[in-house]
Amino acid sequence: MKTGIEKQIFLTFDDGPTPEITTQVLLLLKEFQVKATFFCLGKNVETHPEIFREIIEQGHVAGNHTYSHPNGWKTSDKIYLDDIDKASQFIKSKLFRPPYGKISPLQWLYLRKKYRIALWTCLSKDYSEKLSNNKIFSRIVKATHPGAIIVFHDSKKAWQKLKNVLPEYLEYLKSENYKCLPLKND
Repeated sequence: MKTGIEKQIFLTFDDGPTPEITTQVLLLLKEFQVKATFFCLGKNVETHPEIFREIIEQGHVAGNHTYSHPNGWKTSDKIYLDDIDKASQFIKSKLFRPPYGKISPLQWLYLRKKYRIALWTCLSKDYSEKLSNNKIFSRIVKATHPGAIIVFHDSKKAWQKLKNVLPEYLEYLKSENYKCLPLKND
């Protein structure tokens, strides 16, 4: 007898690791017994290797989010791909997320040979000064469905919203019987 399909969702965090903030996110995820995927910037991993190690040691997955966060549409292919290669010295992963979700066709063709390119279902916009906590929460709840990939940011710019919205969203997911998993890194 089948018991039904488990409701799974994928929480992701971009732009870290960031001192204090990533650590607070990790504490929240641990409290709710949730695993996530952290798309890290190589420059932040280079500067804060101890926080990056903590992400991995806690059973989360890391992905490459470039070294310095360039926009693929506004950066030459060579400079963009070199930036990703530089990040790969610090982030050993088969996952890649382009900053801003912007990547040229040539960049995509090259990168898909080396990486699993991971976009998203919903960008929380937790960094937006124009959106209230309630608007952000409503936005992500509306986008929540089995298999959804939700993007948050473990950055200084997003922290004022994230620290309020993330616990509320984790409570919501728990009440709806969602299981949060990291993306597959293979």
